[in-house]
Amino acid sequence: MADPMTDTATDTPLRIVSLLPSATEIVFALGLGDQLHGRSFECDSPVDAARVPIVSGTALTTTSDSTPAEIDAQVSSMVADGASIYTLDDNAIRSINPDLILAQDLCSVCAVPSGHVNEALDVIGCTATVVSLDPFRLDDVIACIGTVGHAAGVGERADALMAALRARIDAVQTSIAGRPRPKVLLLEWGDPPFNGGHWMPDMVEAAGGESVLGSGGDRSVRLEWDTIAATEIDVVVYVPCGFGLAGAID
Repeated sequence: MADPMTDTATDTPLRIVSLLPSATEIVFALGLGDQLHGRSFECDSPVDAARVPIVSGTALTTTSDSTPAEIDAQVSSMVADGASIYTLDDNAIRSINPDLILAQDLCSVCAVPSGHVNEALDVIGCTATVVSLDPFRLDDVIACIGTVGHAAGVGERADALMAALRARIDAVQTSIAGRPRPKVLLLEWGDPPFNGGHWMPDMVEAAGGESVLGSGGDRSVRLEWDTIAATEIDVVVYVPCGFGLAGAID
């Protein structure tokens, strides 16, 4: 297996912009942090990402004191009106003149959609390649590393990192074989309640649990509290979209 940090990138360093937190983590995991020239306001990991200029923000007017219900109401209203809940700093992107922009089309609520990015690039005359990362299953998430790596000219690093992650998952599944599987509910939002969708149920299954009220590959949907109360559940994992541990506790 190749060392993920020893293959050679493109002769000319790229100017990368990431509008997706997971993509930013991938960029750094592939040793390309010095080529990241712009990020979204949500890209806060790893800590070195903080030095990178922010080129996208939120159009929401909620504050840190807003309740989950208030945030949901404003997001739902804007989506219903066809408005984007994200903003792009056209001047900052024009100044960076990126070669590669990492975005997504999986969820218009979670991050800037790549369609919005392409429209903005047309306006400012930028010819950057836009790569959309849209995983539905856990292995799709890992495959995104390959997508970014090959787009950035470090395919061997990406292939090695993907192989290492898959080996770790296999090792976990081997270690839990035959153990009882607790029934796990993933909550992606608390008020109103939404289940964890896409790859998150796969993570539960890979870790030895049984996902309830949500299956791998399915989109997150709103749940009713009566349905939750009537379901046999051993563990509830609260993973509110867009929040870290401190925000989830609050």
